Amino acid sequence: MIRARSWAPCLVVALLLRLPAACAADSLPQPPGIVAATASAPAASASAPGAACPAARLWPAHPSFGSGLVATYLLGATLGVLDVAGLHRLDHPIGQDTSGIWSIARTPNFPAELIGLTLAGAVWEGGRSRFGRTLWQSVDAAAMAGISTQALKWTFQRMRPSSTTNPDRWFQGVHNASFPSGDVSSITALVTPLILEYHDRHPMVDTLAALPVFDMAARMKAHGHWLTDTMAGAAVGVASGYFAHAMRSPFILGLLPGGFYVGLHERFE
Repeated sequence: MIRARSWAPCLVVALLLRLPAACAADSLPQPPGIVAATASAPAASASAPGAACPAARLWPAHPSFGSGLVATYLLGATLGVLDVAGLHRLDHPIGQDTSGIWSIARTPNFPAELIGLTLAGAVWEGGRSRFGRTLWQSVDAAAMAGISTQALKWTFQRMRPSSTTNPDRWFQGVHNASFPSGDVSSITALVTPLILEYHDRHPMVDTLAALPVFDMAARMKAHGHWLTDTMAGAAVGVASGYFAHAMRSPFILGLLPGGFYVGLHERFE
């Protein structure tokens, strides 16, 4: 029973990572290099964004980093209100386990290392190539998710399972930061732009969804978060990744000197 409570809802969140991808080709703007490469495509492909995916019309065609922050915070806040109102009944204490592969949840090194690896790849690749641009979008997404998540933690002030067995302990002071999970939101934000960009031609990229799903289970087993904390974190991460991928150009890359756009690997060629 404990195992089912740990894993079954995580699979639902994994599906969330595929929902934006289903409409990505029709609803998101293409990078300049890709637009030039596909200029000779049939006229039908130039139809209005979202024509083949009505749900995509709910999102702005070209969001900014600021509008993405507002949207992700409002999404998380909505989930938080629902959680306070009754979703917390889904939460139950589970057996603590930080041995073996679950030991990764003892510290925040896992998401920090993934963010560092993504940033290093983005600096190396630059913003000219498709892969480099997508990595910079992942960096933007992680930053967006991190800011939104921290604001939500300050808003809801939920106690962690390590401090209480009652999942309905909200607004207990800013030092209580269980809702939502920052680890899960960061990791989900990192992988979402990559899935959105490459799922059509390289379906195996969807396996990256296993990273946030694994972290969800690990954080619950470590008594760092309740189930609904991790689900909200995944939702914020997916939204952050979507908005970062939909922006005309990577936000953080635009703040840096032009050399970062070229990429280190071109300098060494």
